[in-house]
Amino acid sequence: MRSWVKKGLIGMALIVGFSGPAVAGDPEAGKAVFGQCAACHQVGPNAQSVIGPPLNGIVGAKAGAYPGFAYSPGMKKLGEEGYVWNEEHLDAWLENPKALLPTSMMSLAFQGIKDPTERANIIAYLATIPK
Repeated sequence: MRSWVKKGLIGMALIVGFSGPAVAGDPEAGKAVFGQCAACHQVGPNAQSVIGPPLNGIVGAKAGAYPGFAYSPGMKKLGEEGYVWNEEHLDAWLENPKALLPTSMMSLAFQGIKDPTERANIIAYLATIPK
């Protein structure tokens, strides 16, 4: 095979290899850790609002956007400003929600998850759940 063809194929393989989702956690481990979130949030085809909104499709979604949920004023404002729940934002929120919105219900009731691996796993799990 000619070297330019090999180089092209290798280059394409690298591009394809790096074009997938950036979530680095383990979804199966995240599913187990999500149990602590399930007291307030549901996921799946029949998910409904409980204390918090369902988290179907949350990765990549605009903040405060689940229809009919009564979000705090701060969360509504984030959504209006275009804040999106990407991996970085979810990680920061799960680590310390008070740092972003000190008076939201979650900030008052949830102390955060200090272990970065657990947070990455939860985010990876949530990324598998379609809207």
